[in-house]
Amino acid sequence: MTKKIHFVVLLLLLIPFDSIAQSNKQKLPPNFLFVMVDDQAYDALGFYDRYPFLQTPNMDRLAREGANFTNFFVTQSLCSPSRASFLTGTYPHVHGATQNKGQLDPNWKKYPSYTSILQQQGYETAMVGKIHMAHYRGKKHVRPGFDYWFSFIGQGKYFDPMVNENGKDYREKGYMTDILTNKAIEWLKEKRNVNKPFNLCLWHKAVHGPHSPAPRHSNIYKKEDIPKPPFNTHEENFSGKPEWQRIKAYSSKHEKYQRVDSLPRKSWPIREEKIKKMLETLIAVDESLGKVLETLEEIGELENTVVVFTSDNGYFMGEHTYSDKRIAYEPSMRIPMLIRYPKMIKPGIEIKEMCLNIDMAPTFLDLSNSNIPSYMQGESMVPLLKDNKEVAWRDAAMFEYYVDDKYPDAGPNMLAVRTERYKLVDNFLKDDIDELYDLKKDPGEMNNLINDSEFDDVEKNLRNKLEKLRDKYKYNVDRDWWLRQVVNQSPK
Repeated sequence: MTKKIHFVVLLLLLIPFDSIAQSNKQKLPPNFLFVMVDDQAYDALGFYDRYPFLQTPNMDRLAREGANFTNFFVTQSLCSPSRASFLTGTYPHVHGATQNKGQLDPNWKKYPSYTSILQQQGYETAMVGKIHMAHYRGKKHVRPGFDYWFSFIGQGKYFDPMVNENGKDYREKGYMTDILTNKAIEWLKEKRNVNKPFNLCLWHKAVHGPHSPAPRHSNIYKKEDIPKPPFNTHEENFSGKPEWQRIKAYSSKHEKYQRVDSLPRKSWPIREEKIKKMLETLIAVDESLGKVLETLEEIGELENTVVVFTSDNGYFMGEHTYSDKRIAYEPSMRIPMLIRYPKMIKPGIEIKEMCLNIDMAPTFLDLSNSNIPSYMQGESMVPLLKDNKEVAWRDAAMFEYYVDDKYPDAGPNMLAVRTERYKLVDNFLKDDIDELYDLKKDPGEMNNLINDSEFDDVEKNLRNKLEKLRDKYKYNVDRDWWLRQVVNQSPK
């Protein structure tokens, strides 16, 4: 008996310790690296070739080695609402942050973030960067769901910003993108519990305006030519469009409100210098992604980490004369979404199904083998990531927007439904028209079909779909109250 025991002990001693550690590591659920930028157009990536001079090798790597979602949308195109939807898997009208001042209080307890659920499942979690739902100082700044916290109030600043680390406020010297990168790497290497799986949210301030590239990247695109937007959308004259859009566009060009039937048809300026600065600001983000991927490889966690790269909303890059986001045009609603996880995802696949930011939280939970709570309104994208061609998926998506208290002229309350081919936008305006676009024939959304009788049946079908989505997502159950708020809206 004694000889057998000695023999077993001897065998165990002969097994390399690294092999045992590696075996244990393989049994752990996947880690998550969730990288988010602010205001990146969905096609402002090197591999899309919209800007031939733009180099984003690390973002391109994720597309090459993982999945590129070509039809990924936000449920509301604004910082706080979108970020809250990513975290909670719910629409803005549910989680409550419909404005950038939204705190999600008191709804943090009612709709916990996916990171809070991961904590309960044994994950260690970190928030490094912009969350835009913590406008307090000191310990009150820290939101639930994170073991480590490094963030800042509101938009923050690019250079020498005030920050909050685990409840302590201080000024950090340096460039924001680099600061966040260093903090993320430091946490991965030194501050986390290596015996736990992790979720790291690295949410950049970049590329939000005012666009301030790192000094090492300033003016490197100065001599480059900015191509015109696809489908000549910079030649928008708003003929046949809602009056509120014509008034907004005319006023921004002529500095006064005036009702006009259309704007002159011409090539409107597309703010080339602004776009160049934004793209220069993006370079540091790509560098950051590369450094964090190198760190994951160095610590032996890259292949067991689900790497997600996205933006909190889209951005107008000269389309329709606009230069922000918010409203229900494609450049505003659509965002980049890249996911790398070699254990599940085939390299270089494109996922064309319509996915939403509310799908991200249930996807993380599904990948971690956690239960998805009933309040989450999104769907797990795991079947799509497995490249399953037989997946039943949504055929319509809903988008919402609320009049911004700070920028009321940006657009009215609106609700949109998008299918693979069509989009209907209900502007809730008593004295104005809605919008209807054929995305197949008119991908630039230049020709509003709402008053074309040939599309009456299409409109009716879309309104029926929208009504069903309103019910599904519990949108304004007290509709009489909602109508009282919006029925008297009219263009200024």
